[in-house]
Amino acid sequence: MIEPIDSKAPIVPLNISIMTQIYYYLNESNALSPQKIIPKAISDSLNTTEINTSSSNTVHMNEFSNDSAYSYYNCLASEGNTTYLNVSCETILNYSIPLYGYCIPILLLVTLAANSLIIIILNKKSMASPTNCILMAMALCDMFTLIFPAPGLLYMYTFGNYYRPLSPVIACYVWNALNEILPAMCHTASVWLTLALAVQRYIYVCHAPAARTWCTIPRVKKCIAYICVAALLHQSSRFFDKSYTLITIVWNGQMTNVCHVETADWIHKYTSEDFYYTFYFSFRILFVHLTPCASLVALNVLLFRAMKQAQQKRERLFKDNMKRECKRIRDSNCTTLMLIVVVTVFLVVEIPLGVITALHIISSLMYEFLDYYVANLFILFANFFLIVSYPINFAIYCGMSRQFRETFKGIFIQSSSKIKITKECGSSKYSLVNGPRTFTNETVI
Repeated sequence: MIEPIDSKAPIVPLNISIMTQIYYYLNESNALSPQKIIPKAISDSLNTTEINTSSSNTVHMNEFSNDSAYSYYNCLASEGNTTYLNVSCETILNYSIPLYGYCIPILLLVTLAANSLIIIILNKKSMASPTNCILMAMALCDMFTLIFPAPGLLYMYTFGNYYRPLSPVIACYVWNALNEILPAMCHTASVWLTLALAVQRYIYVCHAPAARTWCTIPRVKKCIAYICVAALLHQSSRFFDKSYTLITIVWNGQMTNVCHVETADWIHKYTSEDFYYTFYFSFRILFVHLTPCASLVALNVLLFRAMKQAQQKRERLFKDNMKRECKRIRDSNCTTLMLIVVVTVFLVVEIPLGVITALHIISSLMYEFLDYYVANLFILFANFFLIVSYPINFAIYCGMSRQFRETFKGIFIQSSSKIKITKECGSSKYSLVNGPRTFTNETVI
């Protein structure tokens, strides 16, 4: 997910909530004039408006009747040049309040329920397989991507505190971690896990002999661990690249302490802001957006072609009355098709975020062409639909996997009936959960 952006600030992809305007990342040494940080449409509307500032470190913030103008000027304090953390500066409130404040709590409950069910079902011993290990890890990452920023979203938007500046300093650090760093880390892991899922299925379908060596459960669990560690290392510097200090402003007629955010001293000492943020965001666009999405598109095409060829082979076998082989190919195709659908849903919501990230980087570094009001509005809805996609996997599994449906029924619907039937039959040859054990874990989820 991506934070709202201004015309110069680099953006943090994969961020569910509204983060600090970070214009000063590349321009901290310059004065932050309204013309630099306010979109032209808003700037034009404020040509006749004056900011009431003084030579002390206070500024009055209650002179504006225009909500958009207020939200941008509300980020300025201390002689008009100091930024402080206030989410009303960083979003289009007319849209973010209903989406984040009213819809997200419902989606949070739905996502928690759906992904918890996925984890419970795939964690069953009868469902153990390399594919299911990755699907369970994806469900966990998607769930935590939403859980971490949920308290901040509820506090800011559902309970109507979006206009309040954050303080004390510890609250600003917690906000930064829960709403920017940890969601980005979890979503990065989810992206790479989706790519691992597609690669694994490609090996199963197109290089079956190699699957026995490379696609075992122990190897897959190690791969999942490596991906999670890599995602953590990728975000590790973000825990320390900002520093917050308290400043005092006149807010709503009262002297109020707020968090002033600056780039950490170690960045100035050992590198530079330009190098650090250019490297970080370039890495993200290349290895979190561009390469995974391009690889997933290519793998989806290859899997679809392989599935078509397998279907033609199945039809020939069916004519030769080789029913057992036909059934194996059918089950393999069903699993492949289901994973293609999962990857396609991921790409539908992920590609737009990657595109807007790339456009912003180009617009910031080369030639400014992006309309940032439209871009922020696009990001707002793209983030929202990314959240909507999280519970969809449960529906896909239920609709396309017989074993998943039967395991769900066995756990939540037919538990008492299963115990009764097991006692009457006195045999484990037939499982009410999975039916006759005629399929392999590699072909049936």
